[in-house]
Amino acid sequence: MSGGRPVKRSLTLRGHRTSVSLEDAFWTAFRDIAAERGMALNALAAEIDEGRDYEVGLASAIRVYVLDWYRR
Repeated sequence: MSGGRPVKRSLTLRGHRTSVSLEDAFWTAFRDIAAERGMALNALAAEIDEGRDYEVGLASAIRVYVLDWYRR
């Protein structure tokens, strides 16, 4: 486990490869949420990407999504 340091991860959004840097805890929670929702990880990333303000980076949008998920 990398502790608190972000690790670069690859995703495919609408056929295009991209990467996000996320801490292990956020990446694990993100994967768990996708599984709970019965979605592929890339599909959940695309959903978050489509709903974010484009002044906000994708990694930040994923972190906020994860936080909101567990606060509900």
